[in-house]
Amino acid sequence: MSRLVIDPVTRIEGHLRVEVQVDAGRVTEAYASSTMWRGIETIVEGRDPRDAWLFAQRICGVCTTVHALASVRAVEDAVGAVPPRNARLLREIIAAALFVHDHVVHFYHLQALDWIDPTAALKADPARTASLAQSISDYPRSSAKLFASVQARLGAFLASGNIGPFTNGYWGHSAYRLSPELNLLAFSHYLDALDFQREYVRVHALLGGKNPHPQTYVVGGMASPIDLTSQEAINDNTLAELAQLLTRGLDFVDKVFLPDLYAIAAGYPEWTRYGAGLGSYMVFGDFAQAPQPKGRPQAGGLFPGGIIRDANLSSVEPFDPARIAESVAHSWFRYDNVSDKAGHGAGAALAPWKGQTTPDYTGPKPPFAHLDVDGKYSWLKAPRYDGIAVEVGPLARMLVGYASGDARIRPLVKGALDRLQLPPTALMSTLGRVLARGLETKLMAQYSLELLDRLRDNVGSGDLTIADTSKWHPSTWPAGRARGVGFHEAPRGSLSHWVVITNERISNYQAVVPTTWNASPRDERGNPGAYESALVGTPVLDPRRPLEVLRTLHSFDPCMACAAHVYDADGRDIVRVRVQ
Repeated sequence: MSRLVIDPVTRIEGHLRVEVQVDAGRVTEAYASSTMWRGIETIVEGRDPRDAWLFAQRICGVCTTVHALASVRAVEDAVGAVPPRNARLLREIIAAALFVHDHVVHFYHLQALDWIDPTAALKADPARTASLAQSISDYPRSSAKLFASVQARLGAFLASGNIGPFTNGYWGHSAYRLSPELNLLAFSHYLDALDFQREYVRVHALLGGKNPHPQTYVVGGMASPIDLTSQEAINDNTLAELAQLLTRGLDFVDKVFLPDLYAIAAGYPEWTRYGAGLGSYMVFGDFAQAPQPKGRPQAGGLFPGGIIRDANLSSVEPFDPARIAESVAHSWFRYDNVSDKAGHGAGAALAPWKGQTTPDYTGPKPPFAHLDVDGKYSWLKAPRYDGIAVEVGPLARMLVGYASGDARIRPLVKGALDRLQLPPTALMSTLGRVLARGLETKLMAQYSLELLDRLRDNVGSGDLTIADTSKWHPSTWPAGRARGVGFHEAPRGSLSHWVVITNERISNYQAVVPTTWNASPRDERGNPGAYESALVGTPVLDPRRPLEVLRTLHSFDPCMACAAHVYDADGRDIVRVRVQ
């Protein structure tokens, strides 16, 4: 038996340490630790709640806009502001575009290197690569000449020895099994995706002023004026450019992303047997183009809400926000003056309304060999739904939509399963998680164009309203104390912001984010989170190059903030996988 330490896990957003026990070539125990804390929740305390979204959005620059949206929804829920239809449509277009941009970037630039080996692409025949490309898609950039050029460019890059993010790759690992031609095809699209994402993100610049962190949200609506004849507002030219960008997004998903995903998935069928994890899933529900009901997420939207327990796809129970609570039993926080009937004391779980964010680092002094997994070992809390750990994100949304019989999601998922000749339960896996993200990208690319059409129609009817200002002044708010919650289905999963306003200032603020759900440590009962559960059973062929562990971790798209390989001044690698 050996203990592997991967610190930091790279090709993610943020600082993540993972320790796994490996016995007879399989992971038997896993522990995930977030190794940073920034305290945005405490920073906003005492501030004007109308400003909260500006601070909350800085929780992450990659998951940009999602925290702004959840934050303004929370404050609107507290004070009773209702954003008008144009504002809701603008917000949803920004959010839908983020899904497409974020999922494409994740697949090609954060996870693809777990499945493709760029060094193998140097052995490919460009003519055969062109034949392969043309057999799976009519994407125009599929000629033998282009692939020969990409191969030469890749060869020169690797020969330079200055290969940046490819430096610590496990190239030549026996777990890589794709043909040289498919490796070359996928690497060519890796480069194309860099160009695509740079252009596509202009959607946010047009509607939000910039990316990351669009600046046009406001409690009660949006701050982007609409006037089809004005050069100083969202006008006909803006809408035409948006249509071009959103159409290009759907085209890239249909002709590049999904064909690549299906081709790669066909090469790794065994990965539908690994990474299942918890088997319980949660979706709030979102994208209904309607005001958020008081204290609850939207219903009847693009993503139906619900809970799946114990991998039972025959039953989806309604989501109840009152069942959310967070434990800090294994987290570097403390709860003061808290106990529960089970006698867990400071390890008891608290509902977000009563949440506390008091840092209390009790871990070993860095550098250290191992986490103290019997005690506290992470800067993440452990959110639980009705006392159980649940997975959130694309897989949860596709499973809940499929099991609910959703008119959009079920045929989309069924078509993919039929194409790969897989049963629905195969989605509950590392590869299923990757496939779900791809299917969701297509869903959102289509939906973004529908949203734009609805915005055009609404503006064409003469409605130019973008904000409800009736609840802007604090004198219109509930006297003394108010509380609100904002729900949003973000690319990485179910996101909620919870605010308590006392005498016109924020007295408590809690953000329960997707990666907190998925990457959480054990709770007060010792139950693992989604990462920790999914890693159990993962094969490890070479303990010094745990590629398989990264495949499952990356399938969740971890987001702690941006991170990369670290070197000292002489270029020596100081990020190591330790086998002990």
